[in-house]
Amino acid sequence: MSIDVVVNGERAALDVPGSRRLLDVLREDLGLTGTKEGCGEGECGACSVLVDGAVVDSCLVPVAQVAGRSVRTVEGLAGPGGRLSVLQRAFLETGGAQCGICTPGMLIAGVAFLESGAAATDEAIREAIAGNLCRCTGYTKIVEAIALAAERGAGPDAGAGHEAGAGAEDAGADESAGPDDGAEPTYPPGSR
Repeated sequence: MSIDVVVNGERAALDVPGSRRLLDVLREDLGLTGTKEGCGEGECGACSVLVDGAVVDSCLVPVAQVAGRSVRTVEGLAGPGGRLSVLQRAFLETGGAQCGICTPGMLIAGVAFLESGAAATDEAIREAIAGNLCRCTGYTKIVEAIALAAERGAGPDAGAGHEAGAGAEDAGADESAGPDDGAEPTYPPGSR
């Protein structure tokens, strides 16, 4: 069965069984391993992706259900040249990313929240990430990261790899600079 889908802005024609889990297609067929499998039962949120802007657990979605739709994974959050989004940078700065298992799903839930335009209150952020479990951070650092991204102007384009006000001053950045010398981090690391 051929299934056409747009993944991270790129059209993909998939020759896979329609009942195959979206998670497996993303990881095994498309090589997008940022999306993690945690529980395999839709309880932990580690496999969260955006389908037409809505957060879904990709471990529960047969790939046939995304035919003709747009899927965005954590790999699709970085901008041109791998430039991290406002939210990704906020996660790094606040310590919102710990072991890394929940981080992709938390980023996806955070992007969906920021793109909704809702007020970034502690309660609203906690509700937005309620479908995602984290064993490392106690959620406070994740909530702080999403609030910081909102404060920095992340909104309708929260996963677009740029922040409000960024521009010409970034154009002359040293592309060979490493992560400890003041350069902006990229995804995947070293992708400059």
